[in-house]
Amino acid sequence: MDCIFCKIAHKEIPSHLIYEDVSAVGILDIHPRTPGHVLVLPKAHVVSIKEVPSESVGDIFLAVKNITTLLEEKLKPDGFTIGINHGEIAGQEVPHLHVHIMPRWRDDGGGCIQSIVQYQKESVEEIKKKILS
Repeated sequence: MDCIFCKIAHKEIPSHLIYEDVSAVGILDIHPRTPGHVLVLPKAHVVSIKEVPSESVGDIFLAVKNITTLLEEKLKPDGFTIGINHGEIAGQEVPHLHVHIMPRWRDDGGGCIQSIVQYQKESVEEIKKKILS
């Protein structure tokens, strides 16, 4: 397979590994947005959260929890932004699921997840009807 994140997860190429368990690894992002910006990579190749077998979703998020706890203990941030860019339009640059954990500080100048997009052309009621119909 020619997936760079698979190669990193299986230690075929070097990375700044800070965490590993049977299902995932945590590496420092080489283009960090904040100090301690980590990518959590499942060891199994999946492009998106939809492809993760239901029985494995908890394993990935346990790794997210464990890494967040480690970062909180060691770096002492004021909070975290944790998220997944799902698809190219959302900013996913590597077609392998990865969860971003970004330590946050009060003066870091960043925004919340809700500040990423300001696009709402339909009412909440109309969207609800589309989803539930």
